[in-house]
Parts: sequence; C-alpha cells; structure tokens
Amino acid sequence: MPLTDKIIQFGEGGFLRGFADWMVKILNEEADFNAAVTVVQPIKQGMCETLSKQNCNYTHIMRGLRGGEAVIEQKYIDVISRCVEPYKDFEGYLSLAENKDFRFVISNTTESGIAFNGEDKPENAPEITFPAKVTLLLKRRFDLGLKGFIFLPCELIEKNGETLKKYILDYARIWSLGDDFISFVENDNIFCNTLVDRIVTGYPKDEDLELKGQDNMLNTSELFHLWVIEGPDSIKKEIPFDKTNLNVIFTDNLDIYRTRKVRILNGAHTSMIPYAMLCGIETVKDCMDNKEMYAFLERCVFEEIIPTLDMPENELKGYANEVFERFKNPFIKHLCASISLNSVSKFKVRVLPSLLEYVKRFGKTPHNLVFSLAKLIEFYKRGTPTDEEAIISFMREKSVKEILSNKDFWGEDISFLLCEVEKYVD
Repeated sequence: MPLTDKIIQFGEGGFLRGFADWMVKILNEEADFNAAVTVVQPIKQGMCETLSKQNCNYTHIMRGLRGGEAVIEQKYIDVISRCVEPYKDFEGYLSLAENKDFRFVISNTTESGIAFNGEDKPENAPEITFPAKVTLLLKRRFDLGLKGFIFLPCELIEKNGETLKKYILDYARIWSLGDDFISFVENDNIFCNTLVDRIVTGYPKDEDLELKGQDNMLNTSELFHLWVIEGPDSIKKEIPFDKTNLNVIFTDNLDIYRTRKVRILNGAHTSMIPYAMLCGIETVKDCMDNKEMYAFLERCVFEEIIPTLDMPENELKGYANEVFERFKNPFIKHLCASISLNSVSKFKVRVLPSLLEYVKRFGKTPHNLVFSLAKLIEFYKRGTPTDEEAIISFMREKSVKEILSNKDFWGEDISFLLCEVEKYVD
C-alpha cells in the first residue's frame, strides 16, 4: 500500500534513522500504521542530499548480545518519502503545514537545538532557531484552520516537550502573533516529554559488512532500544505501539524512568571510568572483561544504587542486567576516555545522589560509591582528566578536604565523607 504522510521529522542523522524511522518501519509492518516520514534538515549542512540520491532508503543493522549470544539483525528502511531543506527552500518547508495528513512531529536537533533567541525575527528565516522555525510552521497551519500536531522531541534535555512548547509560545508573544494563535498552540497541539535510549553507531567506516550494492546511508546500532513517552492516553490510539513488541512505554511520570537511566546506566559509567582509566583499561567492553572491575561495578549498581531507587526491585534489576549486557557488546568500542569528559559534573548528577540517598536511608556510607569518589579525585590528581582547566587545577592543587568542601563542584559540602574517602585516595 502507498504510505500516507503522517510524520514531519526534524533531523536526518544516524540516531533518528536508527531509532524513530526504524520504529515506524515496524509499525507499518506489524500494526498497519501506513506512515510516511518527511525529513526536514534542521541546519544548513546535513545529509539530505546524500539520502535523497538513494531514494531516501537505507539499511539499518543492529548488533549486540541477547542472552549472552552475539546477535546481528538488519532491516531495510523505506519509510522516508522525501527530504526538505529549509535553507534552500523555506517556502517549501512552510508548505508542509498545508498537508492535513501530517499529525506527528519528531525531532532530534541535539541538546542545543531546543533554544530561544530573542533576536530571532520571522523575516530572518531560515536563519532562526529550531523552535522559531516550528512557530512559523504552526502559524501557517493555524491560518489554514487545520488540526495541530503531536510533538515527540528526542533531544536529550529534561522536559524536552514542555521546553519546546515554552519557546514557541515565547516567539508567538514577541512576534505578536495573537491570542488566538497562542490558544491554538496551547490547546490544539500535544507536546510530549520523552526519554530515548539507544546507542546508534552510524556508518561503519572501518568495517566490511558484505552488503549487496553501495549504501552511503548505511546505519548501525545496538539491539537495545527504549522510548518513554509522557503524554495523554489518546496518543496510544493514534500511534499503535501496543500492537508491536517495541520497547515503548507511555507514562504520566517520565521522571522515574529518567532517574533510573541516569542513576543506573550513566551512574555505572561514571562510577567506574576514573578507576578503570587509572588501571589502564581502554574501553567499556574491556571493563566488563576484567573480573575485578566487573565485580566492583556489580557491587555499585546492585548493592548501592538500586536500593536507593523507588521502583519495583525486579524492574530495576532487569534494567540493570540489560545495561550490563549492553556494556559487554562486542560490536561497540566505547572508549573510557570519551566517557571521562567532565567527570566532576557528571559525578554530581549521576552518582552523588545515589551515594547521599544511601546514607540517608541506611545511616552508613556505601563503600563502593565512596571508593569511586576517591578514584575520581585520584584520577584528577595523577591521571588524564578532560575538563575545564580551573577544575583540573583545583583538584590537583587542593587537599581532599578542600575538594569535598567545594559546593560549586558537588552542590553542597560533602566533607563529612573525608575519613572514608581518604582511605582510598592513593
């Protein structure tokens, strides 16, 4: 069957093609969703020209472990109908608003894409922010009397849907687009907060995957995927994820899933990496192959992080086991050095909350997380940290007590941990 235009997608990069477009393909196959995607290139330089040259079709390959066994799957993705480049044809972009069949807007414009610039003006288009471009698209839609959109932003910022909506309303006000238009944005559109989780490794430059023919948009990822969508139940009726086995969760509380991911997946990385780099370990997979490092990470996650989270224990342990299997993926070379960037600020957000909550709940310090804090300090003192020079200098020059007392680093004075931390700092 010919596909129907249903989705406007801001972004043609590897992530959306290996996440959202792959899901749309499965929805079409298994749930008769019958949806076509129109891709909008959100910045001036992009890959739409290359994608269009091969009719917007490409192969996506997923690789990883499942039950300890290496698994490789591939799917031919043919859901993208065309590409639109606003920097070449802005009117062509705005004309998308005229198609009544479009219902969903998906985006991944990076964390910096959902931004507001008070100097933006409609006449400066397309040299305006992503939310400003969406504002003009919605204004055309409103003027035509058509139904609004359901927004599913994938940018990795908290409250991504709410933030996008706020900036659109800000533009509507400073551009004096009228109270009726503001009401349309607020009441005729749905802005979902979402959480996405999948490692998409993109084009396999140094590998020969023995595909037939040339595919310049070939894409690769891990097997795992998760999309958590916070929004009204009515969305489920319009996008039938429930008719597939896709790992998509609809919820009225995204925060618990974000906390789970930050504390377990990101927290596992950050608690382990300084220690691993001090030991000369190069990749996350190497950490998993090292018995001592693996045992340390198990203790951090299962004995000290999970007990501080307010979700069913079986769900938390199941998610943690998936994380460990993802870390063991032999097809992904995830360098410890790349994860170590800005480790102090990462520790504050990803690990310290678990450490402090453990103390609060159990009245004692979690030895493994305290050890990871000590190794973080040691890493900055004698390792190879990548961070702001002022932070590196402070960590190298100051005492452990002064470091733990630095409220700018940790958000509070944590020098009460001094005796425990000093046991482990070399």
